[in-house]
Amino acid sequence: MKISYKTRKSCVRTIRNTDDNFLIQDGFTLTPRAGFEISSGCPYNYRNVIQECVRQGWLKPVANVYDYELTFDLLKA
Repeated sequence: MKISYKTRKSCVRTIRNTDDNFLIQDGFTLTPRAGFEISSGCPYNYRNVIQECVRQGWLKPVANVYDYELTFDLLKA
């Protein structure tokens, strides 16, 4: 018995904060595609731990975007 299957290439890309496409530029500002927002209700000691993890590189922002979004951004430039 022969089993066949089709593979499909994903159209989603993961962008890391070290990648060139991580920042969005609109002519006036550079804005990260992703980040962290810590609620004002977050206990102070947890906030400090999160901030330290970001500083040390243990916790990193990443963004997932479609290929066509990156293509469109490149065409705008």
